Amino acid sequence: MYQALYRKYRPQTFDDVAGQTSVTQTLRNQVITGKLSHAYLFTGSRGTGKTTCAKILAKAVNCENPIDGNPCNCCASCRGIDSGAVMDVQEIDAASNNGVDNVRSIRDEAVYPPVEVKKRVYIIDEVHMLSMSAFNALLKTIEEPPEHLMFILATTELNKVPATILSRCQRYAFRRPTAEDITGRIRYVAYQEGIDLEPDAAELLGRLADGAFRDGLSLLDQCASAAVGTLTVDHIYQTLGLAGQQQTLELMTAIADRNAGRALQLFSELYSAGKDAAALLGELSTLARDLLILKTAPKSGIGMISSVCTGKEATALSPRFTTEELIRMVDILQQTTAGFKTSVNQRVDGELCLIHLCQPELSLDARDLSARIARVEGELSDKLVLLEQQLQSGHFTVASAPAASAPESVPAPEPPSPAEEPAPDPVPVSDDTWLTIAEKAKPELEPMVRPFLDQLTGKFRGTDLHLTPANEMMRALVNKPEVMETLREKGSVVMGRPIRVILEEPGVFGSGIDNLRQLKEQFGELDNITFK
Repeated sequence: MYQALYRKYRPQTFDDVAGQTSVTQTLRNQVITGKLSHAYLFTGSRGTGKTTCAKILAKAVNCENPIDGNPCNCCASCRGIDSGAVMDVQEIDAASNNGVDNVRSIRDEAVYPPVEVKKRVYIIDEVHMLSMSAFNALLKTIEEPPEHLMFILATTELNKVPATILSRCQRYAFRRPTAEDITGRIRYVAYQEGIDLEPDAAELLGRLADGAFRDGLSLLDQCASAAVGTLTVDHIYQTLGLAGQQQTLELMTAIADRNAGRALQLFSELYSAGKDAAALLGELSTLARDLLILKTAPKSGIGMISSVCTGKEATALSPRFTTEELIRMVDILQQTTAGFKTSVNQRVDGELCLIHLCQPELSLDARDLSARIARVEGELSDKLVLLEQQLQSGHFTVASAPAASAPESVPAPEPPSPAEEPAPDPVPVSDDTWLTIAEKAKPELEPMVRPFLDQLTGKFRGTDLHLTPANEMMRALVNKPEVMETLREKGSVVMGRPIRVILEEPGVFGSGIDNLRQLKEQFGELDNITFK
């Protein structure tokens, strides 16, 4: 009868356990010296060897011929415990036996000495699933057990175990093995089973295992059954229904390019090929997380990336996103994936998610606005750094702006002839004049536009009112015919004469030498700039 690889290659001695040297060495020393505790608590994530070490310890304390703290696996006790024939050693699943009555039966049996071996051992797996009344029933027995009794508790959620239990146990934390540890184990098992496994495929399985030896061997078992001949990376992607490294990178590149059409095309191709929508978005979320890690910790982050892409590929793609954009992406992808459980049509949800990622302007909530503003600020910062370098190197030249690139403006009436020259300004032009115009215009504008008027910089030059927005988003909100016409009308009323309203590009205050003066006013650190 065929046996799963993770069961067939389960370690039988402490020396066989990979990646948990500190734990296994301590347990071996206790077996050798005989200084054993009556209660142990093994904690750690899934697939790290907690239950395996519990069984090895149960065999070691009952072994008739232990070898350097390890069970011999040959005596009657070892063979009986392995086969489950020894009733004095019991493995109990607390997930399905979590009631107080189950614990009471253990307490009643515990008073009797073992029949077949030296110690009666209870291995309680997922002990955090016990009810509070069950924990209370177990407490007295763990506190003062008979000499022949040993408890080995295992849990993945230490925070759910009461402090009264924790204080009565020796606690051992099983660390999460690295991808390299799991890859080595996968290669060993593949060699023993005669599986032709490519090195890249072994590394991919090691990364996909996500810190669990059992998961790695289960993936190897599944993929080896589906592959004919050599097990390659492509076979793994196809068997597990994953998009694959190259396709995920292409999808992320389309998002970086704001190319929704390309992203939808890639998604449709992968979905039609049988890829799971949740798995696709999950891989995108993992890649976005990797890019965020590299963005936050450029040097140390390279060792923390997952299996979706290589460090070189992630490093090349990371500069194309801001930190705010990546946080927004991870948020949206996780929310969409979580909603798949109740979704009527996962394909539609996935497509809407990609459109949202490629076109952040579709949403005006605070998170999306923050991401868009961060991108604009980054682009402006890069341009200003370049300008500063040009100014410092003396290679900056001032050129008159071509007529085609003149700022957009609302048409104004023809200037009056000299005979009809208007009277002097009825209202003095000051820094507060623009604020007066803005306040008069707000009641006639949409509520969404009103707050942004206070953030515009307004300056008069002759009969022209020049408005400078802080970023492209603000410019897009103001640059509408109805908004510009309202500002022109109110400005003409305040000034007592017809005016023009000119909307500048973000950060642009004029042209030529006037532009440089304004830049110098805004960026006072450029003290080496002189104007003639």
